[in-house]
Parts: sequence; C-alpha cells; structure tokens
Amino acid sequence: MMARPAADARRIARRIALLNNKGGVGKSGTTARLAEALAKAGKRVLVIDMDPQGNSSGMLGWRYDPKVKQPTISQAIKANTDPNEALGCARQVFQPIGWNCSYAERIQIAPARLPLENRMSEAGIGGAWLRLRQALEGADSDFDYVLIDCPPSLLHLTQLALAASDDAVIVTDADVYAIEGAIRARDLIEKKAGTHLSNPGLQIRGVILNKFQDTVRQREQRDSIHDIFGPLVWTPTVKYIESLATANTNSVSLEEFKGDRASEIRATYELLGQTFLKEIPLP
Repeated sequence: MMARPAADARRIARRIALLNNKGGVGKSGTTARLAEALAKAGKRVLVIDMDPQGNSSGMLGWRYDPKVKQPTISQAIKANTDPNEALGCARQVFQPIGWNCSYAERIQIAPARLPLENRMSEAGIGGAWLRLRQALEGADSDFDYVLIDCPPSLLHLTQLALAASDDAVIVTDADVYAIEGAIRARDLIEKKAGTHLSNPGLQIRGVILNKFQDTVRQREQRDSIHDIFGPLVWTPTVKYIESLATANTNSVSLEEFKGDRASEIRATYELLGQTFLKEIPLP
C-alpha cells in the first residue's frame, strides 16, 4: 500500500477515482452502489461528483433547490488567487443524500451541476490540476472512503480527480470501445500520474466489468478484458439487469427497492463491496 505524503498524515479517508474514457459504461451507477455497499458495511463514505451531468448526485437522491442554491463541487475547486484560502473549502459543499434507508446517514455527497464545465477553462492555469486536492485538504477526515465519479474523458476534470486520489478503479463493460477507453485510462495513470499530475503513488486497484450480458460477443470481450487487465479484474461481474437502471433512475437505495431481481442485485453489490474492502483496505 502506498505511503501518503506527510502533509496528509492526519487524513483517514482513502480517495478512489472511478473512471473510463468512454461514456455509458455505468460508472455513476457503480459509484453510487459501491457507496451504498460500503455504508451498509459500516463505512463512512463521501461521493464527489466530478461529472457535470450530475448523474451520481441524482442517483443518490440529491436535488438542486434554486431557492436554497446549494453549493456544488464546482465552487470548491473554483480558481482562487490565494491557494491557501482554498485549503479544505470542499467541506462547505458536503451534503446529505436523499435516500430513505438505515445507512443513508453514512453517505454524503459533494454534488455536481452543469456549471462544473466552467472549470474546464482553467486547465491551462499553472497548478490547476491540484485544486481538488487542495479543496479536500483536511476536509474529508471524517470519512473512511471518498469515491470520486469522473466524467467520461481524461481531460481536466478527470485529472483533478486523479491528482487528488490515492487509488483508481476502472469501470468498463464488455464492448470494444469501452475496453479501448479503459486502456487509455490505464495508460494515463501509469505513464503520467507522477509527471503530469504530481501524484506518483496513484495506482489502479481494480477493473469492474459492468452491465454484462451473457452473449457470444460479450463473452469474447469479457475474455479480452481478463487478458488485458489480468488479476486487476474484480469479482463479481455485474450483470445487466433492467430493474437496476430503474432503481438508479428513481434515486432509491437497494434497501428501498422492490423491483425485479432485487435480491440478486443486492447480493451482487454486497459481494462487490467485499472485494472493494479487500483490495482497497483502510490504513
């Protein structure tokens, strides 16, 4: 397990970026359900939504109220003329999720909305990729795990997440374009995390095969994923189940969900949560 910088010695939370350079692989849903599995296991979890689409925010039941004007992760990483004033400011955007279940209080969200896209224009500013790390400094010490849901690109918003993270998990499905996106994500971390993101200790801890359908073509692509990533591929494989998409769209926990194959879905994510805890243990 990587040693953390001395500046982070007081920090408990372990930060994990979930990514792929391809949309539609179910990354946001995986982030939300992993947060749920960890919370059910008694862990305190913060989800940081770094995708301007805000899908993981919505799946966790967070809704923007224009009357209240809740702050989002965009404000926490906004350009600041004095970086010292930005340290720890992310705490101001942590909010409860909207689920009604026994473990909901163990999950908080740093939500996203479309204005997060405005941070992209800061990519050319020196040191801008460190702003999420600075915003989290000292702010996430009350959590065990921080899950960072990245957008489907490897540009500035994802680089902010990777620069702030201890570990990375790639989410893919059994599709050739998704696999190519996973390879690009792997290569960015392995080749540039140290030189471009000032995070040489960042490592890929797992690959989650998501939305799997047991067809000849998908079995072939599944085998390719195992050939490419080897022991990094986690078990169980997450099958495509239509009712899971319904649960995500309806922004409900699996404890609340009563749809088709609900017990199978719960069991899958409980097992995936166990794999997560095994592969990414707390210090």
